[in-house]
Amino acid sequence: MPIIVNLDVVLAQRKMRLNTLAELVDITPQNLSVLKTGKAKAIRFDTLEKICAVLECQPGDILAFSNESAPAT
Repeated sequence: MPIIVNLDVVLAQRKMRLNTLAELVDITPQNLSVLKTGKAKAIRFDTLEKICAVLECQPGDILAFSNESAPAT
């Protein structure tokens, strides 16, 4: 997948746990974990907005694009 999720990096920089962020954003820890591991197919803009507000970051701090294609399976 060419979209890379750096949520774990931003969480570490903020010294915040995933469960704390989930509580503050009002999302289940399981759904946030799916996003963090890059397995999410989509994210709602209002959820991304809440995450950015809590972490005091920009969407580009959490999401990145890579031109490299995934290996064929």
